[in-house]
Amino acid sequence: MDARLERIYENALKRNPTQPEFQQAVREVMETLEPLLLSRRDYQEAEILARIIEPERQLMFRVAWQDDQNRVRVNRGYRIQFNSTLGPYKGGLRFHPSVTLSIIKFLGFEQIFKNALTGQGLGGGKGGSDFDPHGKSDNEVMRFCQAFMMELSSHIGADIDVPAGDIGVGSREIGYLFGQYKRLVNRNEAGVLTGKGIGWGGSLIRTEATGYGLVMFADAILREQNDTMSGKKVIVSGSGNVATYAIEHAQQLGAFPVAISDSSGSVYDPDGIDVALLKQVKEVERGRVSDYAERRPKAEFRPGQKVWDIPADIALPCATQNEIHAGDIREMYAGGVRLIAEGANMPLTPGAIEVAQESGILYAPGKAANAGGVATSALEMQQNAMLQSWSAEKVAGRLHSIMNDIHETCLTTADELGDPGNYLLGANAAGFIRVADAMLEQGIV
Repeated sequence: MDARLERIYENALKRNPTQPEFQQAVREVMETLEPLLLSRRDYQEAEILARIIEPERQLMFRVAWQDDQNRVRVNRGYRIQFNSTLGPYKGGLRFHPSVTLSIIKFLGFEQIFKNALTGQGLGGGKGGSDFDPHGKSDNEVMRFCQAFMMELSSHIGADIDVPAGDIGVGSREIGYLFGQYKRLVNRNEAGVLTGKGIGWGGSLIRTEATGYGLVMFADAILREQNDTMSGKKVIVSGSGNVATYAIEHAQQLGAFPVAISDSSGSVYDPDGIDVALLKQVKEVERGRVSDYAERRPKAEFRPGQKVWDIPADIALPCATQNEIHAGDIREMYAGGVRLIAEGANMPLTPGAIEVAQESGILYAPGKAANAGGVATSALEMQQNAMLQSWSAEKVAGRLHSIMNDIHETCLTTADELGDPGNYLLGANAAGFIRVADAMLEQGIV
């Protein structure tokens, strides 16, 4: 990078040591946007980049709760309120043992630009805990969520910071969090959390939104190439909410998803993924992909293996960060993959992105491709503010329009910057410009 940008990055490293995921996210944006950043004197004079890298507020707190054996457990909670230039902080809560300050900060940093791309007046934030809901009873999850909200409640609000779900935080957890928030503040502030139950302020299509939006974005890319999803063989990593509904919508568009995975391994199902069975195993029984494979006559469970060696046309990584390396990309390309759209946040390592772009694979970064979840969360906030409940058709229509707009914005921005078809550049630049220009207009804050 240019020496001036390198100094900013080095300063960020000093301020954020032992945070590799956050450092990686910052480096990607800086390297991608180097020509833009160096061409804008107003950005340099106002130290826009250095200000965006530094969160507005970082909360870290102890969460003490009691398990079913009456033992006191202690976890660590986080909420990073990264940037409120465009609106209230918005971003999910992740409950998973892998959660660290670095993970939450990288997710919050990505969320700034993702939210900006939706055009819905949302700032960027993220939160979570190293608590693992897997294997816990409903009562244990409830007690943890109540303890977590005891600390978080004074820092959130419909016009301040609006958390949602992420890995490990589904409708059950959102319900417990919302119930405790109501008790603490003594008011029914429906817009303080999104991902709520349909009967008490939630939005139709919110559960499906990230996966559906991912496939909508991939379909827009193919249409730009005069192609369609119909008949395409698809491999998907993960088996949670995003993966499940990406598979469902891909099937609705005529594609043929054949693979899923979790931390134990992967499943290849040559007959195509049975979405109804997958939902039963993962959402109702809270089981593993191996349980799915046992009930499908031709499905093969592959312990410890990824899905990327399975021949396909399209890859949708929907599991977690840095799950795809350069070697995986070469394997995918050899197997026929020509489009990768990220359902997870930062699933490709820097080396993997480089190989994908060099090989000519169409690559859609998560901050654009998986923005459907936060976009529909904003639609839920709108419904709460107006005391309305929209039909599934209306929400799906709005989601489709937003994803198409994001696709067009990425394409147009990349073209204006002299690199047509570069979705990574288009997404990073478009999101950054929207935030940076608003920061200039609001002064030094």
